[in-house]
Amino acid sequence: MSIKNRLAGGLIAAVMGLLIFPACQRKAGSTGPVAPPEVLVTDVVQKDVPVTREWVGTLDGSANAQIRARVQGYLTKQDYKQGTVVKTGDVLFEIDPRSFEAALEEAKAKLAQAQAQQGRTDAEFLKQKELYDKKVTSERDFDVATQNKLANAANAEAAKANVDQAEINLAFTKIAAPIDGLAGIAKPGIGDLVGPSTEELTTISTLDPIKAVFPISEQEYLRAAEPLNAKDSEATSALSLQLVLADGSVWPDKGKFSSAGRQVDTRTGTVLIETLFPNPGNILRPGQFARVRAVTKTQKGALLVPQRAVAELQGSYQVAVVGADNKAEIRPVKVGERVGQMWLIEKGLKPGDRVVVEGIQKVREGMPVDAKLWTSPMPAAESPKTQ
Repeated sequence: MSIKNRLAGGLIAAVMGLLIFPACQRKAGSTGPVAPPEVLVTDVVQKDVPVTREWVGTLDGSANAQIRARVQGYLTKQDYKQGTVVKTGDVLFEIDPRSFEAALEEAKAKLAQAQAQQGRTDAEFLKQKELYDKKVTSERDFDVATQNKLANAANAEAAKANVDQAEINLAFTKIAAPIDGLAGIAKPGIGDLVGPSTEELTTISTLDPIKAVFPISEQEYLRAAEPLNAKDSEATSALSLQLVLADGSVWPDKGKFSSAGRQVDTRTGTVLIETLFPNPGNILRPGQFARVRAVTKTQKGALLVPQRAVAELQGSYQVAVVGADNKAEIRPVKVGERVGQMWLIEKGLKPGDRVVVEGIQKVREGMPVDAKLWTSPMPAAESPKTQ
């Protein structure tokens, strides 16, 4: 074969290859219809549910008193047993009283001197007044006698005040409990120098009832502001509060609302709420972690969906609803309280709607889906609770 014929044959083969290759590509890349994505769905549930709110807080004494020395001196005695209940007026500590007793005696002596001087000037005043009335003495002598009487009377009053202060200081050497409650561990030791500028000696807390303090959001406060601030409100007095402890146990005694804080914390946007719980035996102690739970209302005919079925986007909420034709619809909803693992839907759904629980990220508006029934890992009748 000539070179010319070989070149012509190669050119024909190359052209045929270019024509066949796209055909092969089309054959290899062609597939059947894409299968719709599989999603798990569940029906919207409608039932009456108690809406339970729960808040995280800490326990504190219903009344607390930091015990401090009001005079400076050396601690000589501790009269109470640490960690026991004390009554108002019980002596807790004693400071060496000797210097205060001496100061009181000195103040009394100065008072006696001032009173003696006052007696003399009073007598002189009466004498000068009698002479002045008879025109025997001058007006100047009478004025001097009057001023001396007033000055010595003031000196006597000042001396009496010093005696009173010395008696108060001496009384302060015995440090008594200002309230009934549980007395804590003493911080200073016997022989330590204590005074108004030193740390507190101990703390007393009234623990029965005990106070549970927790923050609520500004939105929650606005919803409950009227009953919370009303005096003798039936809504707050009838509100049954439960105390859930750190180990998950529920305190047997019910609590009641006490007070709401004065202002909204600008850093957190919350208001402090105080509630009181009976604490027989002082079992509960200040500083303990606790959760306060309250059944705020019973929602009649509430529509519920699993929380995982609700997607949040920039403060708005939406769910994917699968219709009878197995096509997805992205629907905005208005959510209410969280009830256990469910979410109460106030607007956007109706009973019997099928919502996507798993696979919502796969679906788009109008997309066909392969809907499978989702099985809840938790009993539907679980007690509702707001997290």
